[in-house]
Amino acid sequence: MAMTGAGLDRAHSSHTHALGVLEFDRVLSLVAERATSDLGAAAVRRLAPRSVTAAAVEALAAGGEMKTFLLRDDGWAPGPIPDLTAALDRLVLAESVLDADSLMAARVLLTTSRTTRRELRNGAADLPRLTALASQLLRVRETEDRLARSFDDSGAVSDAASAELRAIRRDLRGRRAALVERLEKLARRLPERVRVPDASVTLRNGRYCVPIRREGRSSIGGIVHDESSSHQTLFVEPPGAIEAMNRIRELELAETREIERVLRVLTEDLRPRAEPLRSTLDALTEIDSLFARGRYALVHGGASPELVETPRHGGYCIVAGRHPLLAASEAGAVPFDLSLAEEERLLLVSGPNAGGKTVLLKAIGLLSAMAQSGIAPPVGRGTRLPVFRGFHAVIGDEQSIEASLSTFSARMVNLKTILQEVDAHSLVLIDEVGGATDPAEGSALASAILARLVDRAALTVATTHLGDLKALAGETPSIVNGSLQFDAEALRPTFILARDRPGRSYALEIAERLGLPADVLAEARTRMTESTKSLDSLLADLEKREAELDGLVASARRRAADLERRTSELSTREESLLERDRELERVARKAEEKYLHEARRRVEEAIADMKERYDLAIARAGSTAQVEEPDEGPVRDAASAARSEVERALREARLRTSSESRPTAAQIEDIRAGDRVRVRGSDRSGIVEEVRGDRIVVRAEGLRLKLPVSEVELAPEAESSSSSGRVPESQAGFQAEFHPEIQARAEVDLRGLRVEEVAAALTPALDAAIFADLPRLRIIHGKGTGALRKYVSELLQADGRVPGFRPGEFEEGGSGVTVVEFGTGQQGDG
Repeated sequence: MAMTGAGLDRAHSSHTHALGVLEFDRVLSLVAERATSDLGAAAVRRLAPRSVTAAAVEALAAGGEMKTFLLRDDGWAPGPIPDLTAALDRLVLAESVLDADSLMAARVLLTTSRTTRRELRNGAADLPRLTALASQLLRVRETEDRLARSFDDSGAVSDAASAELRAIRRDLRGRRAALVERLEKLARRLPERVRVPDASVTLRNGRYCVPIRREGRSSIGGIVHDESSSHQTLFVEPPGAIEAMNRIRELELAETREIERVLRVLTEDLRPRAEPLRSTLDALTEIDSLFARGRYALVHGGASPELVETPRHGGYCIVAGRHPLLAASEAGAVPFDLSLAEEERLLLVSGPNAGGKTVLLKAIGLLSAMAQSGIAPPVGRGTRLPVFRGFHAVIGDEQSIEASLSTFSARMVNLKTILQEVDAHSLVLIDEVGGATDPAEGSALASAILARLVDRAALTVATTHLGDLKALAGETPSIVNGSLQFDAEALRPTFILARDRPGRSYALEIAERLGLPADVLAEARTRMTESTKSLDSLLADLEKREAELDGLVASARRRAADLERRTSELSTREESLLERDRELERVARKAEEKYLHEARRRVEEAIADMKERYDLAIARAGSTAQVEEPDEGPVRDAASAARSEVERALREARLRTSSESRPTAAQIEDIRAGDRVRVRGSDRSGIVEEVRGDRIVVRAEGLRLKLPVSEVELAPEAESSSSSGRVPESQAGFQAEFHPEIQARAEVDLRGLRVEEVAAALTPALDAAIFADLPRLRIIHGKGTGALRKYVSELLQADGRVPGFRPGEFEEGGSGVTVVEFGTGQQGDG
């Protein structure tokens, strides 16, 4: 049924009242402090929760885009935004002329508009809402330059405003200087009885005057324009200066007329642009408002929640929520998690006094009001909130002596209004429901009110001390109990929200800690009903068991962490020992091979020496000598046997090296560039060009293949021999020249480098990441002036191998980091 006009007024009044008791205006003021202009701050303070889901989502998304933009460049802020509202209202009136201050402000507005338009277009091209705002900003450089030329730094119309004004002022300066010089000479020639010591020419009523003693008035003549406070000195314009001063006055009037003409021309130049200027002012104000909201989100860890139509569209979920005002304080706020299913419509929070129930109640209302106003509230990712069309709250003592309302009566009046207005899109917050009256009647009345709200409201959150209400959750599935945990040992609140459990009041324990007499406390315990005692005992036992469970869980986590640490240490030590063994094996093999090569060299040298001696002996004997040719068979046989033994040892050493270098997980590094390998289960073989971690690059039959090490094995000895085994050193070196060994890392740190040094450090890191198939590369360039970030963005945009990149998230380093995403298909957003 549609509301009547009076009904709508009451609904609006109740809505405004709720936001007031929630202190939403204080939250808006906190956000407004981040704005750079009075207009932007005022725009933030005017924000209100949007009741239409699409509008709320759009407002929140715009704030999220500004947060993203600021993450890319956290040093950015809008330029000065002067309040031209009144001047623009005058500008639309025909024949109106803006004063110098208004025209100077217009120039500032045009400059801010132009620079902001450029900065947003360059840095927010992928952010459609900011881009749309940037398109509304006026850019008229010619008018801006004309205004800049027409005024000096003090805001006065400058000589450059017009040639006529320049000529008038030049003539005026000359005549003033000449007159002052003439009057100073006259003053120096005055008799002692007339002259005032150390006096100089001065201006009185716009006329140049000479100070003289009063008794010399008749001897000087002229016009008296002023006198000193002692009445002893007169300021006289001498007769000979009157005509010159009259000419100066005429020039001053001409100057005034020319300045008025310049202001009129400049105003006429702006008049056709009155509406675009107003749109520009509105757009800059909105940008400043978004800037304040984005800065607030960055400083206080705000995240944009998912907004849904009602709790029936996904329930209600707050992750790591904090009270906005406490989150901004030095003490901070304890975060809370709250998740309600679609059918759960009422949360009943109980617990001791000063336990934080009212703070929780206000936080729940403020987080939704902020999100629906386009401000990212202090919540974590994964938060999902319904859009409430009405906020209703009964919080605090609203008694009124003037209206003859007690606390209970005031509460009943507010609750009556809420029951009349509430609908399926309403959020209702009630503090101490059923309180301020007889507990029995208060419990009955509260139960009836809560039952009505469960049927009608989207979500109701109420706090209570009444024990009877805590049993409602067991009777109605739509009602959920909750409590704020309390340290029973120290008797102090922890402000941690626990679902599905009512809280104890701890009234007797706190009274005992505060020193109430023991006999009074004992009497109080005897007067407690059996049901209250039973529930209190049950809750106390539950809290005790939960504390024990928390202790066991914490102990188990510590033991698990210790076990993980020890396992890691053992794994590190094992890997270290294995590496040491492998290194010893490599050293031994190299030493053995070196020894055998040395042995073969010596055998070859011995054979060559024997052959040289044999040839020398034949030469000495000559052709006529009868020298019996020595029998070289035994020598040749011995040399051949030695050579064969050395070759056999070398083959065995190579065979052992080949066998021990099979590509297992522990021996990957034994495969080197130049080895011939064979794909397991096939006859295809090739030469290893590169080894990159657990992958290798193999050239086989004209193809270049990238294979896991586990899929290849060193080629058998026969195949290696027939195929010349390892690639010759010259060829391997040639390949290495084109495929250098690069170590791939998930991040590269450019901090401390100059801009011209960035490419030399970044390009190899990109090459390595691409060859190693890394999913992403984290580039650390720091915040600073933004020069490194900008140059990195330009390099990435120019590199066709980079499919996309983005600024770091808050937890990744924010705008001090750029993250390259490989294979995402995103567009670069530098």
